[in-house]
Amino acid sequence: MAHPSAELQQSIFSALTSDASLTALLGGPKVFDRRPERASFPYLTLGRTAVVDWSTGTEDGAEHILTLHVWAKGGGKAETYEIMDKVADRLNDAALALEGHHLVNLRLQFAEARREADSSAYHGILRFRAVTEPVA
Repeated sequence: MAHPSAELQQSIFSALTSDASLTALLGGPKVFDRRPERASFPYLTLGRTAVVDWSTGTEDGAEHILTLHVWAKGGGKAETYEIMDKVADRLNDAALALEGHHLVNLRLQFAEARREADSSAYHGILRFRAVTEPVA
C-alpha cells in the first residue's frame, strides 16, 4: 500500500488533468510535480506537503497540508484568479478515490495571488487540508 500522501497527490493530479475547463485555461494538461524549466505559462505545480498523525485512541489517520501553485504571465492577476477559482472548485470538498485509504475531507484553507518579485509572472498559492484514514 502506498503512502496516503502519494495516493492523495496522484488523485489530485488526475482530478486536475481530467478537468476540461481547467485544461482549457492552462492550454493543456499542464500540471507538474515541480516547476519545469521551459513550460509555457500558465501552468500548475504540486508543491509542499506536510503530514501529521491524526490518529485517535481507536482509529488511525493522517492530516495532510498540500500546497498547489499557479503560475501565469500573459493574463496577469485576473488569469491567476480564474485558474485558482477553477482549482478550488474542482478540489474543495471533492470525493477523490484513494487506493488503500479513505479521504475523509479535502478543504481549501488559504489562497493568495501575487506578482513575483523581479519577474513578470504572477503566482497563485492554494493550500488545502485533507484527512485520510486507512481502509480496513
